[in-house]
Amino acid sequence: MKHPITTFSAWGLALSLWTFGGTANALDISAYSAQALSQKQQAGEAVSLHFHAKWCPTCLVQEKVFNSFQGDASVPGTLLVVDYDQERQLKREMGIRSQSTLIVFKGKEQKHRSGGVTDPQALKSALLSAQ
Repeated sequence: MKHPITTFSAWGLALSLWTFGGTANALDISAYSAQALSQKQQAGEAVSLHFHAKWCPTCLVQEKVFNSFQGDASVPGTLLVVDYDQERQLKREMGIRSQSTLIVFKGKEQKHRSGGVTDPQALKSALLSAQ
C-alpha cells in the first residue's frame, strides 16, 4: 500500500509539471527588437510580427485577440509587437504599407502575411501556419 503523502506528492509534482509544460509552449508576446527576431529566426522557431499602432482601432481588437491566446498551449510561438509609428526602416525592409499587418515566420521563411484581420479563428490559424 502506498503512503497517502507519497501519492499526493507524486500527483502534485505531475500536476505542476503538466501545468508548467502547458504554459511554457503558449504564445509569448513581447515588444519587437531586432535581436529577439534574429534569435528566434536563427533558432528556426515560430515568430510573428504584429505591426501595431496605438491609434489604430483594428490593432486594438487584434491586441485583445492575441492577449486571449496567452496561456493557451494550443497557440505556441512568439509574437513581437512592432511599433508601427517608430520602426520605419523595418517597415521599408518588409514592405509594410499599413498598420494591423501580421507576418508569421518559421525561422526565416515567411508562412503568412495579412492585414486588418480581427477574427480570432483566422488569427489563430495564421499563427499556427508556422507550426
